[in-house]
Amino acid sequence: GWLQVARGGAWHVQCVHTNLGGLGCAYGDVRAHSGLWEMAEKARGDVMARMALVPRTLEARGLDASPAVRNKLISVGDRRGGEIIDIILRDEIGHVLIGNRWYRHLCQARGLDPISTYAALAAQYGAPRLKGPFNLAARRAAGFEEQELSLLEQALTADL
Repeated sequence: GWLQVARGGAWHVQCVHTNLGGLGCAYGDVRAHSGLWEMAEKARGDVMARMALVPRTLEARGLDASPAVRNKLISVGDRRGGEIIDIILRDEIGHVLIGNRWYRHLCQARGLDPISTYAALAAQYGAPRLKGPFNLAARRAAGFEEQELSLLEQALTADL
């Protein structure tokens, strides 16, 4: 599964690189955050923390952001960019699903509750606070359980 994720990620970068080249830019011209890599480094000593915080937090945030990014690209005339975002979203659902499966497997093997353990790991490793809007359909497809989605929605309404 993880080889599939790596292969997919490399292909996504190639698609974006090619599209940017057609627009007169290069991949890396625009500064981007390195939060995913930084979290992978922070959690390098605990595979369960890495599964909780990289695919289930940072990559899942990409599921949430994809519709808005897609719409923005199309609104400025980058139809191909919008199509690429659709492809990335489809693939990322599978990547997050793999992370969810492994996270739950590790919680079960350690006798831990996935929901309370996630909250503890997020606090321990300083994971970014999740903000809406949430792409609930994509999160469901990626294996998030209804209780987790309800907690996200409750946190969102509590902030309003």
